[in-house]
Formats: sequence, C-alpha cells, structure tokens
Amino acid sequence: MDGISQVNWGFIGCGEVTEKKSGPAFNMVEGSRVVAVMSRREEKARSYAERHGVKRWYTDPSSLVLDPEVNAVYIATPPSTHATFAIMAMKAGKAVYVEKPMASNYEDCCRINRISRQTGVSCFVAYYRRYLPYFQKVFSLVKEGAVGSVMNVQVRFAVPPRDLDYNRTNLPWRVQADIAGGGYFYDLAPHQIDLLQQMFGPILEAEGLCSNRGGLYTAEDTVSACFKFGDGLPGSGSWCFVAHDSAKEDRIDIIGDKGSLSFSVFTYQPIVLHNETGKKEFVVPNPQFVQLPLIEQVVKHLQSRAICGADCVSATPVNWVVDRILGKI
Repeated sequence: MDGISQVNWGFIGCGEVTEKKSGPAFNMVEGSRVVAVMSRREEKARSYAERHGVKRWYTDPSSLVLDPEVNAVYIATPPSTHATFAIMAMKAGKAVYVEKPMASNYEDCCRINRISRQTGVSCFVAYYRRYLPYFQKVFSLVKEGAVGSVMNVQVRFAVPPRDLDYNRTNLPWRVQADIAGGGYFYDLAPHQIDLLQQMFGPILEAEGLCSNRGGLYTAEDTVSACFKFGDGLPGSGSWCFVAHDSAKEDRIDIIGDKGSLSFSVFTYQPIVLHNETGKKEFVVPNPQFVQLPLIEQVVKHLQSRAICGADCVSATPVNWVVDRILGKI
C-alpha cells in the first residue's frame, strides 16, 4: 500500500510528545501534512487543532481512522492502547506510526506484526534516536573500529523521583503497569535497548532483578539486568528511578580491546572516546523536533522513495528483552 504521493496524517492522541518532539515535524516534510487530530477530551482536541492549524478534530478514534482524507495514522497514546489503535488503522488500510514502546507487552507486538503482514499495511515505531545525528555518530565510531573489538556493554541510569510520583491519588500513567506495561523502566529503557540492538544485533538472552525501593507506586522503580547478544557479546544495566539527585546518571559505556566509548541517551552529553590516540569529545547537535529525521524517512518510505528500517518487526525484540528483564515472559 506504499506509493502514497501525499501523506495525510491523523493523530490519535495529542499530548506532550506531539507538542515537543514530533507534531510540528509532520508538516516540515515534503509531501506530508497533518489533517486531523483526536483526543477523548474535546477541549484538548479542539485546542490542538486551532493552535497548529489542523483542519479537523475528533473525540472518537474510529472517526479519525475512517476520515477519508487521512491515509496515515500517528498513535501517540499510552502503550496499553497501541495495539488496538494500530490494528484498527491497518485494517482500514491506513499506514501507522506508533509511539514507543511499540506496545505494553511482547504479545501485543506480535499481534501488530501479524496484522501488518496480513494487510500489507506498513507500521513504523518511533525509535527516533536511530536517526538522530548524535547517535549516528556513535554508530559510525563503533563501526569504524574506534574502540577495536567490543568486549562488553554497560548501561547506567539513575534519576530522582518526579514531583508527580508523590501524588498517590493521581499518579502518572507511566508508573501504572496496566497502562504503561511497567514503571519508568518500560518507558525509558526501550530507547537504550533499541540503540544497542541496532549496533550489535538482537539480544538473545536477558534476565533481570526488579524491586520497588521507594514505595511511591506499585511498579518497579529499580532494575538490574544482564543480557547477551547473538555473537556472544555480554552486557549489563542498572536503572534507578528513586535515586538522590547527586546520583543522577545517564550513560552507556562500550568497552573494546582498543578503547572505550561513552555516551548518554536522554541528555545528549558529549560523546567521549578513549583509545590509543588519547581522549576525544564529540558534540553533535540534534534538530529542534527530535523525531524529524525518522518522520522524514517514514514519509519517504510511504512515498516509495526510501526504506525506513524502524518498522514493527525491528521494534518487537525490544519488548521481548524488556519483558524478559521484568520476568513477564
């Protein structure tokens, strides 16, 4: 069903991510425009449409999907609804671009893949960091052998609780496992795991230990994991979402036999390379709307002008790894 000359997007969900990371980017790509948005809250849908110059707004997802002008659907809702809306859109013949993680569990990812295959309708997942200049530089340094043969990979992430985490009567959806799939680990770790699998291939073994140390909500807030890639490369990770501010960390270390490479995933700190030539730092700026490079590739794919690799099949192993670490499968 690719080969669309003009991609007309409908948004299911118009929350914070569409304001800051993705929404405006859809109108910045040639042959792409946003023609409709949907939110269950009428005031929110109307406000978004008016502020962003979108022609129509809806409060019902099926109405947006069945809009005859919409030929592609961006799903920007919490993960528990991703599979439902993605399948609804694909069965209507509308291409899909869905936020990450692809779904709230591995099984739902497989359902999305099955419908995409049966309908022949493309489904892409918003692992936009694959296409950002910052991570393209990391990929190239590893591929060029800047650290030699990679021996080990280590992920370290720690942040203090957010203010909303203390509001027991109105907790963020990201810490409600029935909506998000888990806690903040399920929301943030997929980006890290996806990047590592892009560099080193699929993770075939993964185990984890999870705990709730802060008691602010019922989902896990501290995770330790070990994993192994297909070629035998081992890795490990630790995540803490109830750390003291002094312990804040966002770092991945790639350790090779000729050097090491360190970079961040969320704060975009300078990439640091240590090898026999000494220490080098690389500062690589990203676009204002960070999903722009990926959205451009998605649009070009739908126009049959390029191939976008961030599809539902490539995204599914991330959910498998996360579910394995959390002991869900």
